[in-house]
Parts: sequence; structure tokens; C-alpha cells
Amino acid sequence: MIARRRQVALAVTALLAAGAACSAHLRQDDAPASAAHGAPASRQAGRFTLVASGAILPDTSVVERGDFDAGGAAYDFRPMLEGVRSVVSHADLALCHLDTPFGAKPPYAGAPRFASPPELAQALAATGYDSCATASEHTLDDGADGVRRTLDALDLAGLRHAGSARGEAEARGTLLRAGGALVAHLAYSYGTGRPVPPGQPWAVRLIDEDRILADARAARQAGADVVVVSLHWGPEWQEAPDEQQVELARRLTAARTGGRPDIDLILGTHAHVPQPYEKVNGTWVVYGLGAQIAGQPTDYRAMQDPRGNQSTLARFTFSPPARPGGRWEVTRAEFVPEAYDLDAGRVVNLGEAIALGADLQGVRDRIRGVVLGRGAAKDGLTMGR
Repeated sequence: MIARRRQVALAVTALLAAGAACSAHLRQDDAPASAAHGAPASRQAGRFTLVASGAILPDTSVVERGDFDAGGAAYDFRPMLEGVRSVVSHADLALCHLDTPFGAKPPYAGAPRFASPPELAQALAATGYDSCATASEHTLDDGADGVRRTLDALDLAGLRHAGSARGEAEARGTLLRAGGALVAHLAYSYGTGRPVPPGQPWAVRLIDEDRILADARAARQAGADVVVVSLHWGPEWQEAPDEQQVELARRLTAARTGGRPDIDLILGTHAHVPQPYEKVNGTWVVYGLGAQIAGQPTDYRAMQDPRGNQSTLARFTFSPPARPGGRWEVTRAEFVPEAYDLDAGRVVNLGEAIALGADLQGVRDRIRGVVLGRGAAKDGLTMGR
């Protein structure tokens, strides 16, 4: 496994209580060839690059593929993600969205009530992810036991998490070190498919504008230079954000404390399909990243929709403020189109400079059209590799 990297990481509330005393999870990177002295160029200047992926939503076919790739001995999802490992592991900070809880034992299940193999956590860590949003409508598919089991497995793999919790102290999110910045990762869901366990309102963080802003401000007080919010929101199978997404994004990005935005980046999931990127009130919003791994999902008509295995990796480079106490600015914004190949059981980077067949070229071009559909190109968003 690639060693965990570059992090100071604790639940925000725990860090506040401890007076910003926190433990380091340091990681040795696979440095890109362009980096001098073995360190990514972004880190040399204090800048950092953040990568975020769409939902990990494994149905039964994905679970079976993991079993096959392990040779029938447990499950191995590392080969499935190998195609994007270079993009993910070379970032200073990489975030995923784990849409499903881990099951206690085989047989594992897909929709409608998910129970995924816990070996998936090891694969996410090996791919280079640092923290996963865990707030979704499936978070409580196995109740409080599923929440605990999932977060225990992520901890064991060295992955941080935000959006679900085993206790009130870890409910608000996590702090991570990236380059010269301390980054807060917060996560919320529009709702859950199962009742919240009695007496455990913190089990999953639900979308509430006041709560989100309070958590973001608490993260700032805890020392966060950059606040990233993952939102599981919006209607399924719709490429355009709905009115509620657009309005909430507008209000969250408009919120300021002392003249400084409370939130620096919004990352959306739940639609199952890629949605546009847009700069709102000077802050980047990804309405929907799509699903990095899904399998054979069916839409509201109970029909398979190939878009359910199409997504983007968002990649943003943050640079330090020009003056102390100022905002860390996004100085480069990119998206990397990707697709999950059902036949091969592999995630494919569609942005790489490789010879793509006509079908994959069409998928890449369609994703690009959706992502740029709200004018993000004029604000500098480009397609990356």
C-alpha cells in the first residue's frame, strides 16, 4: 500500500477541544517526473493540488469483479482503479465519495440496500485517496452498525472521512494537511433511505444551510485555510442542476465572515451522471461528479443507463493568499473525464492522450459538453489528463 501522505487529521470538533493539537499522518508520495528533489512542484511553493472523484457505488457486478480479481480469495478492487491511480496519487490531497456502507460478511449486496466489501477501503487508499465523504442516502443501509463498521475500516486503511460519525465529536468533519495549507473536509446528504438511529442524530450529517455554515466557521476557527464541502444533493439522472442546487450553491458561496468566504469549494454527488462545473460568487461549484464506479445501475424507468458509469475527476490547484489572512485562490481548474468499463471492470481515464475508440471519444466529448454547459470555460476550466 502507498503510505498515507501529508496530513494533519482530526475531527474538527475534537481539534477545537484540544486547542488545535493534532496527530500527523505523513505520506511519502509517488512524485511526478516534473518535481524537483522528489516533491511535487505545487508543494515547493506552498501551493497544493486537490483531486476529487465521483461516487463509489458498487453493485453486485462490481463486487463479483473484485472477487474475480482477487482470484476468489477475498476481494481486490485495486486493479479496477489502476487507470486513475496516477491522477489521484500525484495530487497533494485526494477526496473520494464512498456512497455505500461496508457489510459485516459475505454475501455482499448492491441496490437497493447496499453492503460493500470492506476490502474496498484498502483499494481506495492504495489508489491514493486521503479522505472520503460518507454522507449519502445509503449511509444508514445497515444502521448504526454499518456506520461504525465503515468508519472503522476506513481508519484501518489510513483514510480520513467526513459526513457520518460514531459519536458527536467526529460529526463535523476532518482536517488534513496539503502543501502549505490546512484543509477542512465537510460532507452532508440531502437525506437517508433509513431512519436515523434513535439518540444518534450525528450518525449522518444532513444538509442544512445554517449547520453547514456553522461547521465551516468552526473549521476556520480550528485553523482551516481552505474549507471544502461535499454535498450529496439534487435529482438523480439529471445532467442540469435543479433550482434547489443552484440556489443553495449561491447562498453558501455568498456567505462571508470578516470579508472572507466561509466555503472555498463545493463538490456534488448523487445525480449518478456528470453535471456542470460553475464559478459562483468567485467559488468553484461542481454540481455533480457522477459515479466513478457503479456497475449496472438502472434509472427511474428501471432501464440501464450508460451515463451511470461516467464521471469526472475534479482537479483544483490552490495558491497561498497574497497577504496574511487572505483567501487561498484556485489558480488552475481542471476536470478529467472518466468512465467505468463494464466489460473490463476497470475505470478508464478518458483525458489521457491515448488512442480512444469512437465510442469512448463520444463519451469524452459528451462529458465535456455537460461539464462546460454553464460557462465554466470562460472562468478558466479546462480538460486535464
